[in-house]
Amino acid sequence: MAQDATLSIGMAAPVTTMDPHEDSNSPNNAANRHIFDSLINRGSRAENKPQLATSWEVIDDTHWRFKLRKGVTFHDGSTFDAEDVVASLLRARDKPSHAFAAYTRNIAKVTVEDPYSVVVETSTPDPLLLNSLSRIHIISSQYAKASVADFESGKAAVGTGPFKFVSYTPGDRIVLARNDNYFEGPAPWSKVTLRMAPDDGGRLASLLSGDLDLIENLPAEGVSRVESNDKLQIIRGQSTRFVYFGMDVSKDKTPFATAKNGSPLEKNPFKDARVREALLLAINRPAIVDRIMQKNGTVADQFVANGFFGHSDKVQAVGYDPRRAKELLAQAGYPDGFALTIHGPSGRYVNDSEVLQAVGQMLSRIGIATKVQVVPWSVYSGKYSNGDYSMFLGSWGVNTGEVSNPAIALVAGQDKEKGTGRYNGGGVNVPEINKLLDQATASLKDDEREPLLQQVSELTFNQHWLLPMHYENVVMGASKKIAFTPRSDKYTMAYEVRPADPAQK
Repeated sequence: MAQDATLSIGMAAPVTTMDPHEDSNSPNNAANRHIFDSLINRGSRAENKPQLATSWEVIDDTHWRFKLRKGVTFHDGSTFDAEDVVASLLRARDKPSHAFAAYTRNIAKVTVEDPYSVVVETSTPDPLLLNSLSRIHIISSQYAKASVADFESGKAAVGTGPFKFVSYTPGDRIVLARNDNYFEGPAPWSKVTLRMAPDDGGRLASLLSGDLDLIENLPAEGVSRVESNDKLQIIRGQSTRFVYFGMDVSKDKTPFATAKNGSPLEKNPFKDARVREALLLAINRPAIVDRIMQKNGTVADQFVANGFFGHSDKVQAVGYDPRRAKELLAQAGYPDGFALTIHGPSGRYVNDSEVLQAVGQMLSRIGIATKVQVVPWSVYSGKYSNGDYSMFLGSWGVNTGEVSNPAIALVAGQDKEKGTGRYNGGGVNVPEINKLLDQATASLKDDEREPLLQQVSELTFNQHWLLPMHYENVVMGASKKIAFTPRSDKYTMAYEVRPADPAQK
């Protein structure tokens, strides 16, 4: 393929910032990985691989030594060394947004041993440190105090990654240019455009017209159109993304649940486990996966599927049983139900607005008069994690392949100092869950950790603190001119997209 080959990717959700330490969500993290490297590279199947760190060793339970790659330069020509690592890890840890707290919470100290060796000291033994470090992008130390605006203008968006920042238009696109001096070798594409295209119809139309070479989250209605186009292909894969409903279980009165006449309820219904179970019983999850997801998902009962670390056979599967749901509502004191508004994003998760509408209808059938409010992701991402909603659609990419990662973010008690509960929008705070997570994340021994995490799964889902929906599959539309193998974390990385082998056409 010609050296000036370009690539245009249609992202299903917008990027909200180009500051790599300001807001941790999948669109942001995936986009920033084009510009910035990390010490550890997380592979497409969640494996730890060397990147800016070439090797690492455990000195003792709370000290890790990392040997750094020599001869790496930033996009401005300056040399990468240990000072950049220290500046980046501490900036991510100490950012007022605390967006990366789940990954930096155990980092107590980072020390330069020599220009190409650092020691990371943790406050407690941390078995997931390598995974955490894979999430933290390394910036040039000269920009340690740079503002979000400096990154979004490009002034501070100087990394060591395979592509250089060209421009960022919020809500529209990111333009990147190939880094010809990248230490792993130059990418095939001289220019990459990451276009934010959250509207399913618009994203599909751009693929069909040839304006985009690859699109995320191919809408179900577009499958047949892509299959019948001899220039296009469907790319499928499996992911570890867990989709769920969260509920406000912390406030005495919750803002979007009322009596059917609009008067306030005496208490928050979601604090009652019977109500939470009734909600799950009312949702026909197999039908949602079959019809709305077009079979591009798998019904979930807990954070991770069978075979993953921390999955428990003691989590009780809950089937579709609207009659039992009505009985539980009556037992909880709501024989006639109540009124509820559920919230969710548009264009962030696969068929998210359609899932919301279906769930709203199903809840209405058991007497909960349900309204659905769909919110743009750029607004929703902050509100749901801050606890603004009564019942909300959420999702988490379980990129570690084990339970502590989603549990720390979604059901651990909110504690900024400890870095737990950052996306616990329902305010779940169960002392036993918190204790088990503290114990599991302080042990480097898998045979000690797994039974603790299995108990976390049991407590979370047998008490219905979250309502599990499904695991998303990856379904993408693409030009036949390219080849791509989907990642389990659903990140679409331009440097992993290759020109198609002419022999395969």
